[in-house]
Amino acid sequence: MTKATVRIDEGVQTEDALIVCCFPSVGMVSSVVAHFLIDHLELKYIGGVTHPDLPALCLVNEGVPLPPIRAYAGDPVCTVDGCDKVILLMSELMVPEPLVHDIVTSMFEWSKNAKTSKGVLIDAFARKGMKGGLNGQEPMVDYEDTDEIDVLGVGATPEMRTMLEELGITMLEQGVIKGITGVLLGEANRRGRNILSIMVEADPRFPDARAAAVIIEKLNTLLPIVNLDHEPLLKEAMALEEQLKMLVDGAESSDSPSSASSSMLYG
Repeated sequence: MTKATVRIDEGVQTEDALIVCCFPSVGMVSSVVAHFLIDHLELKYIGGVTHPDLPALCLVNEGVPLPPIRAYAGDPVCTVDGCDKVILLMSELMVPEPLVHDIVTSMFEWSKNAKTSKGVLIDAFARKGMKGGLNGQEPMVDYEDTDEIDVLGVGATPEMRTMLEELGITMLEQGVIKGITGVLLGEANRRGRNILSIMVEADPRFPDARAAAVIIEKLNTLLPIVNLDHEPLLKEAMALEEQLKMLVDGAESSDSPSSASSSMLYG
């Protein structure tokens, strides 16, 4: 029987860590946010999540080969009670649906043994009237569309719903969240684990730097990165867009029979 495994370098301190998860999202928002956090929180590569049925490939960035689902860690300032470090789990990979539950179970087992603190899931939903471009895996949400970039939240526990209110994030009232983010939220509710999701309205036609900047500004409340004005923050996100385009444009989808779609790497 195949099994997913979370492999983190020995010596990495995980107790009370805040876990931030960035899996593929509409407008590549989660990828832009993840790369921004790696750069500005000076996070270091520490391992990742493996499964024998994941596509056999690596991503190469600045000459460094990296696995599809990887982990980074650092010790930035954290305003979340009890948090003194951050572990980022990220991927540009659309995790095949048959592997999602096994990978989620392994993540929860690891986080329990590692005594991590809370979790934040980064996601995005398509603007009203647009398709998300994630082969049916994008969130389907009922929300009040405004002239601004709308942000919605989901909290797996009362504590996380209170945190969303304190962040000024509107609670999602009705919707369906698919893929690994949806399963993480549902399982967190069942297990009583403190996990929340921050979701932003994004344009699915291209990497949406403006939507990513809105998420980063929300995260800046939890992880004071640096006091950036909106425009410099936007420029940083747009520069990351170009890096991600080069990464994903050069990657071909897996031909493995276990592939869940013809587009394993979203871009």
